[in-house]
Amino acid sequence: MKTVEDYQDGQILLIDKPLNWSSFQAVKKLKYALINKLGLPKKFKIGHAGTLDPLATGLLLVCTGKFTKRITELQGQAKEYTGTFFIGATTPSYDLETEVDQTFATIHIDEALIHETVKQFLGEIDQKPPIFSAIKKNGVRLYEHARAGETVEIATRKTTIHEFEINRVSLPEIDFRVVCSKGTYIRSLAFDFGRAMQSGSHLTALRRTKIGDYDVTDAISADLFEESLSPTL
Repeated sequence: MKTVEDYQDGQILLIDKPLNWSSFQAVKKLKYALINKLGLPKKFKIGHAGTLDPLATGLLLVCTGKFTKRITELQGQAKEYTGTFFIGATTPSYDLETEVDQTFATIHIDEALIHETVKQFLGEIDQKPPIFSAIKKNGVRLYEHARAGETVEIATRKTTIHEFEINRVSLPEIDFRVVCSKGTYIRSLAFDFGRAMQSGSHLTALRRTKIGDYDVTDAISADLFEESLSPTL
């Protein structure tokens, strides 16, 4: 059982974030549990190394105490994701946060085209972040511009796709596995993938399975983590 001193000296907690939780909510729950069950001070440092959207599940690395200084290092490691693209329709958010805004033909899409299209996205690519993202433009987060109905010019950025595999094709759904660099938006990959096939696509499921050598199979839920803590006597 880890002590107050252990958490202050620094720990990396592997948390399996559930669907519909923000990364901030998960960290807040862990902080509350550590303060109330172990008696850590309210100003105790804790933070996560890489945001997961509420509609994504999977590995969230949470650093405590002195290990919060390692957050930037951990964020820079390659990440692995699995998930599902829905082919033939797009949404403004590139995922299920918003409703379908356009539909497209898919009759020309077969497995050969899908696997050939994958090759276009391997290596360094230019990617435009979704308008529904937390990136700031003129001091305001992009999703705030989007929800206000404002049009914003978003610059492309370089990102790297190390591995891109198709695991299941059952149109309109495609299951995939991607290993990518920091700053990659899988939602944007979904949108661009559909466009590259002369159709449309959006993300319907996403799970982060690895960050560097850390694996979600070694992670636990925030609830189980809280239950594992011994209350302060």
